[in-house]
Amino acid sequence: MTFTLPPLPYPKDAFGNLISPETFDYHHGKHHNAYVVKANELVAADPALQGKSLVELIELTAANGPKGLFNQVGQIWNHSFYWLGLSPEKKEPTGPLLDLINESFGSVDALIDKLKAEAVGHFASGWAALNLKDGKLEVTSYHDADTPVAHGATPLLILDVWEHAYYIDYRNARPDYADKILRNAIDWDFVARNLDGLGLTRADQSASAA
Repeated sequence: MTFTLPPLPYPKDAFGNLISPETFDYHHGKHHNAYVVKANELVAADPALQGKSLVELIELTAANGPKGLFNQVGQIWNHSFYWLGLSPEKKEPTGPLLDLINESFGSVDALIDKLKAEAVGHFASGWAALNLKDGKLEVTSYHDADTPVAHGATPLLILDVWEHAYYIDYRNARPDYADKILRNAIDWDFVARNLDGLGLTRADQSASAA
């Protein structure tokens, strides 16, 4: 099994000024692609690692390394999941997801405020995330290339807060980026599908090729 750069599920110009084509060119076409290339090189050099999925490699390397490989495969998974969670069409949570949001946070606006605070308050590079834990929603964050996969989480949504995700469009204004994406560009239908616990494999499958 080798890893591939998954195609974006929407045109690069679909988000208007929320996410520019130039950001997609660099973020997806260069940063994400670089993780794919490096991961394939590292796996090819070690027969014991070949044939394993992204999730398997993340779980294998999370505790004992090699750290270099963990960083690459973690970033492939995180980015693949991030792209899947975006929508150029503004959507709203409905159904069981909306019920969970109201139960856990009181309202959709309260959840967005909490996710934004997590994203803005996260020091340096990383990811803000919405997970399902013990039947309830949980907002958390991960540093650098760390990923919900390494922590046995049930991921629903992840937001990239590395500077390369927003600097072209928002410069250093991470709060503006987080606010605009969370309020206007989340695919809540995708988030709802991940309540089935298969979010781990959705990103894995999008980035893997036999």
